[in-house]
Amino acid sequence: MDTDPLDGKAALVTGASSGIGEATAHALARDGARVALAARREKALADAAETIENEWDAETLTVQTNVRNEDSVEEMVDETVSEFGGLDVLVNNAGMACGESVESMTTADYDRMMETNVDGVFYATRAAVPHLTESEGNLIFVGSFAGQYPRPFNPIYAASKWWVRGFAHSIEGNVGADGVAVTVVNPSEVRTEFGGAYGETFADRFEEGEVTEPEEVAEAIAFAAKQEGSTVSELDIYRRDKFSGF
Repeated sequence: MDTDPLDGKAALVTGASSGIGEATAHALARDGARVALAARREKALADAAETIENEWDAETLTVQTNVRNEDSVEEMVDETVSEFGGLDVLVNNAGMACGESVESMTTADYDRMMETNVDGVFYATRAAVPHLTESEGNLIFVGSFAGQYPRPFNPIYAASKWWVRGFAHSIEGNVGADGVAVTVVNPSEVRTEFGGAYGETFADRFEEGEVTEPEEVAEAIAFAAKQEGSTVSELDIYRRDKFSGF
């Protein structure tokens, strides 16, 4: 008897060339899914896919994608559906942070961040929902603690994550009757390449075990992806001493 909970399912992960996205692709492949990895960095995608195939004997697809471009996102979903015969899971993970305070942020940085964190999530969701409705699949958004609590540092990034969370829950109300489950996963600090736009990545800033690891977030995403007939609406992921100073 096959015990892989996602056996035969088709999953698409944006921002899959590193960090949370790459770890999520591993977790979904481990659980039996066929995984499409999407991101801009073609070589990093190919390397990640090769590792996943070797480690989990999983079927993968790499789709070079710029989530800021709606045509690129449409092609990403179309290629995944064509290759896998459908779509069961979309993980909206691609995101970025740049700039700092409102008064110092350039319009170019503002546009780049909002186009990635907001527009890209909309484009991918719009393209995927018809297929997820057909499969009664799972739509998963990687949010952030910054989308739940006021964030004095980089309020524009926080606002983009508040948008993601509000959009996700509104979509939940919109497509739930069609059998689509929607989940928002909210990590706090995660030890990844994230934050490099400020000059120091979270991987450089924090020691191993000091904050959440990408694999821990990936496990939460995989848990959400395995739900059938029910929805895990929201999952918060943070270190156990997160609120000890409050």
